[in-house]
Amino acid sequence: MKIPRTASRPASSRLLALLPATALAAGLLAGCSDGGTPDAGSSASASASVDPTQQVAENLSEFSYAGEDGKTALELLEQHDPDAQVQGKGENAFVTAIRGREADPDTEFWGLYVDDELATVGAGSLETKDGQTITWKLEEIEK
Repeated sequence: MKIPRTASRPASSRLLALLPATALAAGLLAGCSDGGTPDAGSSASASASVDPTQQVAENLSEFSYAGEDGKTALELLEQHDPDAQVQGKGENAFVTAIRGREADPDTEFWGLYVDDELATVGAGSLETKDGQTITWKLEEIEK
């Protein structure tokens, strides 16, 4: 929006005329910015045009959080997503759903990665460390 300049208007009047436009622009920018994530250290995508919970569940294919000394990947998953679905306990735990997104048992599974490397043990056995990135990726079962 271009505000016409007139020689008869003092500078303070011109500044006051710009104030509503500046406030509008700031409001629009604030509405477009990221207001934060549901859990620090976790990531998921959602769209405002659909129920965010449903959208996350349908489109979630990756979920990450920071490792912590002395805690297992499973303990941290349950901390960051208390509703995660797990079959079995401890070393025998098998994650079947994260953030409401269930893996189709015939075609998919939740793979566990540490710093982008596939884990060699299960989530209940994997002792994490500060500075590590723990990531769950929805993967297809190779047939």
